[in-house]
Amino acid sequence: MAYEGQLRRIDDNRWEIPKDESKGMRTNAVIFASEAMLSQIRADNAPMQAANVACIPGIVGSSMAMPDIHWGYGFPIGGVAAVDADSGCISPGGIGFDINCGVRLIKTDLTLDDIGGLKQALVDELYKNVPSGLGSKGLTQVGYKELDDILANGSEWAVENGYGWERDLEVTEERGHMMDADISAVSDKARKRGLPQLGSLGSGNHFLELDLVENVFDEATAKAYGLKEGTITITVHCGSRGCGHQIATDYLQEMERYIRTNSIPLPDRQLACAPLDSDLGDRYYRAMCCGANYAWANRQMITHWCRESFEKVLGDSAESMGMDVVYDVAHNIAKKERHDIDRHYEDVLVHRKGATRAFAPGRSEIAMKYRDFGQPVIIPGDMSVGTYVLAGRRGSMEQTFGSSCHGAGRQMSRKAAIGSLSADQVKREMAEKDIYLRNGSEEGVCEEAPQAYKDVDEVIRVVCDAGLTAKVAKLTPIGVIKGRGPSWRPWRRPRACPWATPPSRTSRRCPWTAAISLSGRSWSAA
Repeated sequence: MAYEGQLRRIDDNRWEIPKDESKGMRTNAVIFASEAMLSQIRADNAPMQAANVACIPGIVGSSMAMPDIHWGYGFPIGGVAAVDADSGCISPGGIGFDINCGVRLIKTDLTLDDIGGLKQALVDELYKNVPSGLGSKGLTQVGYKELDDILANGSEWAVENGYGWERDLEVTEERGHMMDADISAVSDKARKRGLPQLGSLGSGNHFLELDLVENVFDEATAKAYGLKEGTITITVHCGSRGCGHQIATDYLQEMERYIRTNSIPLPDRQLACAPLDSDLGDRYYRAMCCGANYAWANRQMITHWCRESFEKVLGDSAESMGMDVVYDVAHNIAKKERHDIDRHYEDVLVHRKGATRAFAPGRSEIAMKYRDFGQPVIIPGDMSVGTYVLAGRRGSMEQTFGSSCHGAGRQMSRKAAIGSLSADQVKREMAEKDIYLRNGSEEGVCEEAPQAYKDVDEVIRVVCDAGLTAKVAKLTPIGVIKGRGPSWRPWRRPRACPWATPPSRTSRRCPWTAAISLSGRSWSAA
């Protein structure tokens, strides 16, 4: 079903669905896109989802969608919406089932000459050490006590238990630990699903990639980020696995009952939501924080195994090879933030569903070492073209609550890709580009074929021309790992890495977050 409603041009990079387009819209919807992208964007009716989001109670500003917009659950993927922190609501459909699906970029000081003919050996070792695929299990076994600590403390637990370096936390969004996490809000079923999967990629569009820094567009910012032309990087894309999926499922069921019981008018039940100041809304937010912490711990453990893999194949220490984390960004999450709205600051909850935080220089949330340059924004394309590293700019603060795109965005459904593409052809095309692909299934190769995705160069052009971000570097793939089948390897006990330094347990609660009352306020559906 295609979208046939209004899309009015605002400028070369923005299109508006006016407030009167659909019954119940409380504000307008703005889609960031070039004119050339509109036919594809209309084709899957995702603009209607952006219009539906504008009906959510408490929404502040416009409902927005990035140029990688495509059909999702409730919100379009690529959707951004802020709600008032006191009177607004929270919607699991605005975060997604894979809570804190995100991207981590790890740099090295190595060049292709440094690794010689060992590229395939590196990819093979990574494939062995980082489990991937539907139902895959992690390489370590934790009990419920440890899992609760992970849900509460995220990456801090991983570093404290030997999976990385203290400085990894400094360049992770929220330092890998959302302070409002409350393990009592997470169901036993979510725990059981997450328990065996810690330290695994998962399937679908999740991946681990070896890249080469091919182009540097901004020397000063690239230097601050630790990126140098000709060096090798590692990109990790994954989330909260079955734990986050179950958290979303549990609360969607409760919220669907809530909107029926309270006769909340919404154009799509997939937008089921609850007031932030209600018990249900508060519990979901705190459970979501737990899911986000799980995902950050997951990517931190994968970082540890990437370093181990390089050490084994190349015979040098991760420290000597300069294997520092550049940044870790979430792109399925809701964040309590303070933004300038109509010339005064307000506290809002920003839903980003397939969208990346892209704060401009100067924001206190940015790691100190990057604060003068803007937040790193990591945008993967398809598996044949690699990843862009961008920096947040002032336009994002003025237009999108500090948000940008999160990837290329699909232009072909998984079913259509499997039905129309040949895995052998995809693998031949990857080999012709000298990209070594390790994959678990033929269907998975077709689902994630380059042809299934939009042109990431056009997506990047739009967000940069719109002033949301600026280009810093382009990373080109040399090796790609995609998901495989179910559980394939027995667990092993955790081994503390020799370079680990225990993190500080000092609380870093945001002062305004602590001051917000999440109880006792009235909320109207009107």
